[in-house]
Amino acid sequence: MGLGGCIILIAAGAILTFATDWDMEGVNLDLVGIILMIVGLIGVTTFSSIARRRRVVVPPSTPVIDEEPHHSRRDGYSDGYGV
Repeated sequence: MGLGGCIILIAAGAILTFATDWDMEGVNLDLVGIILMIVGLIGVTTFSSIARRRRVVVPPSTPVIDEEPHHSRRDGYSDGYGV
């Protein structure tokens, strides 16, 4: 679940908790809304910690430049069979 899904969970939970007056037998919509908001907040914190770890940039190591080509000759044959 991405950041957008977490925000949708938080919004849906807030709507169920604070903006509805529905009564369902056997279901406490306020509690369901609070649970959805908590799950959304856990998702946001998890997503942000993973994104923070991905942003860590390791500087590239210094490239090694080889001044002499390996076993290559002037005519382009490197296996020794060319004339």
